[in-house]
Amino acid sequence: MLEYSIKAKRLDDTGSEAAADGACIILDTGMAGRPDAFNPAELLLASLAACMIKGAERVTPMIKFDLRGLEVSLQGKRQDSPPKMLAIDYELVVDTSETDERIELLHKNIRKYGTISNTLDAALTLSGTIKRKS
Repeated sequence: MLEYSIKAKRLDDTGSEAAADGACIILDTGMAGRPDAFNPAELLLASLAACMIKGAERVTPMIKFDLRGLEVSLQGKRQDSPPKMLAIDYELVVDTSETDERIELLHKNIRKYGTISNTLDAALTLSGTIKRKS
């Protein structure tokens, strides 16, 4: 079983910092918001995007998939009371010469083996599509 850990600390009333394994990220944790950092909801979406891209990197050599590029667009739907994410919709755009069937195989594997995508899928409505870059 793998374990993950980070440490986060408040810097001031506009932001915080999280660190793990020598990497740091500034967090938008102030009430006014800050344009140079992701807020918690954006971090959740970014985590899912990273999971999907990493999943593609992991599976493409196994299925011998020609991947030239991958873009992920995500939209989260949040309710106010109680505050929580209800749904996340995504679109994967893949730059490849592979067939439509192989693109769907990539999509299936990205969804099946993603730690973050599986966790979120159990907690909210996670839906999306994959398409070829035009």
